[in-house]
Amino acid sequence: MGQAVPEVAIEEIADGLERGQTLAALDLGTKTIGLAVSDAGLSFATPRTLIRRGKFTADVEALGRQLARDRVGGVVIGLPVNMDGTEGPRVQATRAFARNMDRHLNLPFAFWDERLSTVAAERSLIDQDVSRKKRADRVDSEAAAFILQGALDRLYSAGVVN
Repeated sequence: MGQAVPEVAIEEIADGLERGQTLAALDLGTKTIGLAVSDAGLSFATPRTLIRRGKFTADVEALGRQLARDRVGGVVIGLPVNMDGTEGPRVQATRAFARNMDRHLNLPFAFWDERLSTVAAERSLIDQDVSRKKRADRVDSEAAAFILQGALDRLYSAGVVN
């Protein structure tokens, strides 16, 4: 068995943020990494340009540059749990990515159940009348925004942020 990933609760990440730091969310696809970042007040999520996946080291370097640019102090990683709540191969791949990412980026992270985030993102893009080709280029980052907004809403409802 591999080393356990040092996951922390989203509330702990928010409590540990320095003034002006943001949170980010990742939606890990097989070909792209969707990325969204919060505002400094932790109120809303904004999709960022997605990262096209290649070699792991290049992916993490690109991710690290973007996270530094956005002053990210913690990361929420979408966990692709099956609709029945079980964990399949995609969850294992996501946990492996997080474990490897942790070796390169010194940021706390939490996993977030991402069921239906891609569906919601796709519907939102359709409602905005975004073409099929453009939707394909944006759906993972939009899904990351749905993941992050869910986490931000939980922080708000728990009284962690105002």
